[in-house]
Amino acid sequence: MNDAVEGDGERLQKTLARLGFGSRRVCENLIADGAVTVNGSVAALGRRVDVDHDALEVNGIPVGIRPGLVYYLLHKPAGVVTTAADTHGRPTVVELVPDEPRVFPVGRLDLETEGLLLLTNDGELTQRLTHPSFGVDKEYLAHVEGEPHAGAVGKLRKGVDLDDGVTAPAKVAVLDKSLLRITIHEGRNRQVRRMCEAVGFPVLRLVRTRIGPLRDTALKAGEWRELTPEEVLDLSKTAGAARPVS
Repeated sequence: MNDAVEGDGERLQKTLARLGFGSRRVCENLIADGAVTVNGSVAALGRRVDVDHDALEVNGIPVGIRPGLVYYLLHKPAGVVTTAADTHGRPTVVELVPDEPRVFPVGRLDLETEGLLLLTNDGELTQRLTHPSFGVDKEYLAHVEGEPHAGAVGKLRKGVDLDDGVTAPAKVAVLDKSLLRITIHEGRNRQVRRMCEAVGFPVLRLVRTRIGPLRDTALKAGEWRELTPEEVLDLSKTAGAARPVS
C-alpha cells in the first residue's frame, strides 16, 4: 500500500462511522463500493485521512470531517440580532448557545423575524448553504396586514420586482385570511418582508419554520439543540445537491 493508505491520520471507515454513516462494517462497504472519494480520488480500504486538509465526498456529496464540528438549531426570538457581536449592546444569537467551540450563524434573520437558525463552526457547509449562486429552500409563516387577494399571491409566486431586481418565484400557500406560508431559495436582505410589502400586504409577524430538510415544531423561542448525525447528513446532501439558480 502507498503512503496515502498507510500514512498518518484517522482511518476512513472510523471517520465515516463518527459522522453517522453507520457501523464500521457499513462504512467499509461504502468504501469498497467506490462511493467514497478523498480529494477527488476513489478511496481504498485502509485509507487514512487528514481531517484538517482532506476533502471527503460520499456519493458525490461533500462532507465535513474535522472532529469538533458542532451544529446547533436555534429558535431565534424576536429582538435578537443575528451576529456574533453587536456594537449597540443588543442580545445576539451566539449568546443563546454554548460559548465553546465558537460558532457562527448560517445566513441571517432580521431583528424582528423569529424561527429556525443554524449555527455551526463548519465553514465548508456554511459556504455551500449561503453561496449566492445556489439556493436551499427556506420556509416562512407570514402573518400579514390585510387579506391577500389572488392577484397579490400570484405576484409572489411569479416573482416580485424589488429595488435589487426581480425575485425568483416563491411557493405560496394561503393558510388563513392573513396567514401565508412562503418558501424561497434566495437569501436577500429582508426578502420576504420586502416581497409582501411590494404587493401591498406588509408583514406583521414572520417566523422561519424550515431550512432545507430541517424543521422542529417543538423548539420554543430561545431554545436550541444539536443536530443529529442524520440531520447533518441530510443537510449536507441538500447543500451538495443544490444547483445554480437563475
